[in-house]
Amino acid sequence: MTARRVLLIAGSLRTRSSSAAVLRTARSVAPPSITCVVYGGLARLPHFNPDDDGDRPPPGVAALRDEIHWADAVMFSTPEYAGALPGSFKNLLDWTIGDDQPRSISEKPVAWINPSPRGAVRAHDSLRTVLGYANATVVEDACLTVPVTGDMIGDVGVIADRSVRRQIRAALVHLADPTGAAGTSPP
Repeated sequence: MTARRVLLIAGSLRTRSSSAAVLRTARSVAPPSITCVVYGGLARLPHFNPDDDGDRPPPGVAALRDEIHWADAVMFSTPEYAGALPGSFKNLLDWTIGDDQPRSISEKPVAWINPSPRGAVRAHDSLRTVLGYANATVVEDACLTVPVTGDMIGDVGVIADRSVRRQIRAALVHLADPTGAAGTSPP
């Protein structure tokens, strides 16, 4: 069995954000049948401009699209900022819309983990809307809301709470393998 590749994209630029911690945790609890790749180029993306999109998009955009093309699925985790998606994260999503190449985000399985202790419902409703415009396939059973506070994040930036780790692993496994063959119990 070939490992499924899941691209993990955090919507926060903060180093110690709960969104980034959730995705680092996902990578740490992934079974051997899932290869997790954390996208780290959010801060380097240029502002979205349709005039710059086409056969030769800016290098950071080309790199983002390549990561999406190589992935079998994409897992997002984002905070809510001022009642919406953070601007830098919305910018990333805007760059995914114009990609008409094979293996783009269109029809690709996607899900998100909402780590906000305050809900962040508006951000995730907006994420669902944007992913709909991108024609991505939202895997509902892999979408998860699990409140994460700063004291739950350890020194290495991952979540130690076993219950939260199990939930994150289950969401990741379901996104990568809806049949459940990869298992859901943490090692």
